[in-house]
Amino acid sequence: MSRRRIVGLAAVGAVAALTAAACSSGSSNTSGTSTHFNEGTTSVVNPSNHKGGTIVFDNTSAPDSADPGNTYYSFNLNFTRLYATPLTTYKSCLATALGAPSDGNKTWTYHLKPGVKFSDGTPVTSADVKYAVERTFDRTVLPNGPSYFTSLLAGNAATYKGPFKDKTGNLTSVVTPDATTIVFHLNQPFADFNYVVAFPQTAPVPPAKDTGTNYQLHPLSTGPYVIQSYQLDKQYTLVPNPHWNPSWDPQVKQLASKIIVNLNVNANDIDSRLLAGDIQVDQSGSGVQAAARSRILSSSTLKANSDNPVNGFMWFYYINTKVPPLNNIHCRMAIEFAANKTNLQTAYGGPVGGNIASTAMPPTVKGYSHFDLYHAYSKPGGDIAAAKQQLQLCGHPNGFSTNIAYRSDRPREVASSTALQAALATVGIKAALKGYLASNYFGTFAGVPNYVHSHGLGLAAGGWGPDWPDAYGWGWALFDGSAIIPAGNANIAELNDPNVNKLFSELEAATTASAQDNFSKQIDMAVMKDAVLLPAVYSKALLYRSPSLTNVYVQPYYGMYDYGVLGMK
Repeated sequence: MSRRRIVGLAAVGAVAALTAAACSSGSSNTSGTSTHFNEGTTSVVNPSNHKGGTIVFDNTSAPDSADPGNTYYSFNLNFTRLYATPLTTYKSCLATALGAPSDGNKTWTYHLKPGVKFSDGTPVTSADVKYAVERTFDRTVLPNGPSYFTSLLAGNAATYKGPFKDKTGNLTSVVTPDATTIVFHLNQPFADFNYVVAFPQTAPVPPAKDTGTNYQLHPLSTGPYVIQSYQLDKQYTLVPNPHWNPSWDPQVKQLASKIIVNLNVNANDIDSRLLAGDIQVDQSGSGVQAAARSRILSSSTLKANSDNPVNGFMWFYYINTKVPPLNNIHCRMAIEFAANKTNLQTAYGGPVGGNIASTAMPPTVKGYSHFDLYHAYSKPGGDIAAAKQQLQLCGHPNGFSTNIAYRSDRPREVASSTALQAALATVGIKAALKGYLASNYFGTFAGVPNYVHSHGLGLAAGGWGPDWPDAYGWGWALFDGSAIIPAGNANIAELNDPNVNKLFSELEAATTASAQDNFSKQIDMAVMKDAVLLPAVYSKALLYRSPSLTNVYVQPYYGMYDYGVLGMK
């Protein structure tokens, strides 16, 4: 999350085109070998079918999990495609086609491609896909990842505990009439279900090989690569999957002979190694830090090998509705007005890092409309008078104390939290900083409501890319009351506004684009009126494109490269 966070689809036009072509073959535009700034956002740079070489990734943190069924960070959702194939995803998928809906979009049927095997040579069956979904129901074992299945599936989904706790249980709303067919029965019409099964939670898992929390160490692969070794929090290595057949997935390539991912590397060291050619990819994909940004923008050669895509993400702060005194809306509104938006933008990289945000949805989501309830544009340094007026209304005229949670291994988040702390202090709000590692930020700390309450985390830094490009795919997990879960929670504000909940249901039931846009606009406005999210920036990312990489294309819906086609010169 990508996030969850913190997930990653954003560019509406690109996603719409890819969805139409889902589960089919296709080709990408290619460019010559010369490169220029932003070329990777419009075409493939250094196209090649050359085999061999090692691609090295660095990351400032560890993933929330290498288990495809237990992840929600967008960079990792992208990376898992190298070894996990969900029912559908963007052109690359396990199903033969998009799902066939029936019963007014309450029943969805998928057929698996024939002959697909796991990396140990055993055949993949629909029962393995069903089991993959069932195991995600146990948040004590797999705390991360979206919770759409628990919300949408019918039958006993509301009480089902998952196979780790109930060895003889059965998720009755998912049936497998034969080895290549899987049928999902929903409790409501849901036209976007193809997007839900695009998450790697539907990547098949054989029950006999599932080791629960340790499955991430050696997950069986259905993609072109397999995890050869994984040292938790240090490094993992991928090598070609010997049982992978290119005919199963013509959208990806098995070019590199090895892929190494180094974890918990200092952010500035990553940039230095990237520019020196010692590594090829910054895995997190959120852009270089301040020192490297200055070097790149001042050098025509470095800039020519860089891209600065609008990636559809937003950086923001959750404002919790349960931690006193933020259970009073006027105290939350005081924070909205007091925040210095200019300093927040600077912390996230200035204009290269994104534009000042004023809404709960980014402009790349269908139904977005511009508005500015808290004077982010008219008073970007903060509206102190308005903030003090709200403090009077919430009964704390001299301010109050709270805590700000943030990811301590993300320098921009450290800088933004420090900037927010300083801005709040100008109106008497004393905010203590509480740093946590990104790898367990949502699964153990900020995404666990009980921890949030007991540790007074009134504010929590976050970032988000839409799960798919409408207001439901953007905001249901963030703002719908039914999305609140005990761990891996994305609704960190714990908003449970009946009006917002109703609008999400109406959005998914809407049958025209104009009606969908109207409901999206209402959701955005209602969330901002509830003052549960402090927008910082609509994100961009300055990415350095290693000259040694081939087949480089910046995916606008992830804001990072398509790992499934990368190779080496």
